[in-house]
Amino acid sequence: MKLDFSSVDELFREEIANWLAANLCGEFESIRGRGGPGDQHMFIDERKAWEQKLYQGGWTCIGWTPEYGGRGASIEQQVIFNEEYARAQGPGRAGHIGETLVGPTLIAFGNQEQKDRYLPEILRGEAFWCQGYSEPGAGSDLGNVKTSAKFDDATQQWQISGQKVWTSLARESDHCFVIARTDSKSVGHRGLGFFLVPIDQPGVTVRPIDQLTGTSEFNEVFFDNARCSIDDIVGQPGDGWKVAMGLLGFERGVSTLGQQMLFQNELDEIIMLAKANGSGQNPQIRQRIAEAHIGLRIMRFNSMRVLSSKETDGSLQKEAMIYKLYWSSWHRNLGKLAMDVMGAESEVLEGGPYQLNRLQSMYLFSRADTIYGGTNQIQRNLIAERALGMPKEPRG
Repeated sequence: MKLDFSSVDELFREEIANWLAANLCGEFESIRGRGGPGDQHMFIDERKAWEQKLYQGGWTCIGWTPEYGGRGASIEQQVIFNEEYARAQGPGRAGHIGETLVGPTLIAFGNQEQKDRYLPEILRGEAFWCQGYSEPGAGSDLGNVKTSAKFDDATQQWQISGQKVWTSLARESDHCFVIARTDSKSVGHRGLGFFLVPIDQPGVTVRPIDQLTGTSEFNEVFFDNARCSIDDIVGQPGDGWKVAMGLLGFERGVSTLGQQMLFQNELDEIIMLAKANGSGQNPQIRQRIAEAHIGLRIMRFNSMRVLSSKETDGSLQKEAMIYKLYWSSWHRNLGKLAMDVMGAESEVLEGGPYQLNRLQSMYLFSRADTIYGGTNQIQRNLIAERALGMPKEPRG
């Protein structure tokens, strides 16, 4: 595991830090620190414009090889980019799903036509994606999806029917990658396909899910014979599970270091508040702050260990399988710490529409961290069965 950076890497750090200082201002000043978890619905147009600004500066898709328009940046340089981006309070990336999930997945599993069609517009910050995995009856259990995909011989198109839920930013997206069942008689992980589906068509309906905080970055997406072309399946019918697992491997990739810098920003804010209001004099609060700091460092070391892998197909190492369980539990506890540092009055609001400060919003959103993306219970099963090789849980 490599934990230090070369002199060349440090020059790269200086380059991106200087560029952010020179460009994350003026028309983009208002979106600094905005658009993160719990705030994803804000400043959509401005953040899309920021994506194109990043492209003009050569800062989109830096980990992609030059063949696909990237810089071919090393893992160390990708880590540095994410760290400096978070340190500069760069806005939540509107192109995150396309750049870090769809792009690497197409590079690893897509055909040349798919790469030529979709990668350039992701690179330029011109097309935006959402994820169609979870369903009302298939959240953590992705193998239980019911959405169907049938091939229409007459039109040479795939017809997608079903419902997806908890789809972040679906209203702001141009495309959705969808896991659907190509074999109606199949069960579990077999008989699935991975499809690239345009959102703007008559067969797709997006409905926002209103939350207690008044936001609605999550959506339900209904597919009623929605169509995509014969060329918009990644791999072959039946390869959907393999492609989906590869994508989840990329999700546990280098962007986790950027996530950790956002966590560091939150912890720093809590520490400043504890000093300002005197709660830091409480020995229990001080101990919990120390534990939060230690936990965040452990998170970083494990991520660096995972990123030291030479795998390029997104396959998950055993060390990567603990990440979701670890960070979600840590962040949930950080939310509790934030509320305790703010004091009991932080738990009382006059009434809706609720005006939450940053830490209150973080606390409420962190309650979902241990649920979305795979509940803690499911994560523990995955670690036991796939990482530790323990006997599988009995199924009815």
